[in-house]
Amino acid sequence: MDNIGIIGLTSLAVAGLTIAIGTMAPAMAQAKSITQALASIAQQPDEAGTISRTLFVGLAMIESLAIYCFVISIIVIFVNPFWNVASGG
Repeated sequence: MDNIGIIGLTSLAVAGLTIAIGTMAPAMAQAKSITQALASIAQQPDEAGTISRTLFVGLAMIESLAIYCFVISIIVIFVNPFWNVASGG
């Protein structure tokens, strides 16, 4: 396999791992935060609005981690600086 094939294969593997690991951790964090929020609302129903508002802000922050991983994997696949080095350009 030539250099470009190795770089392409490595780029795809790294992008796949980035997406796999980068979405598992935020998914588990979101599940835990939703579980805790529902438990808190069950204990104090009067504070449901405040808890829900804080939950949605927290979920947006957690989800941004998965979006960053997606952006990084797209960059690794399409804007990989090693393509130019391997092709001699």
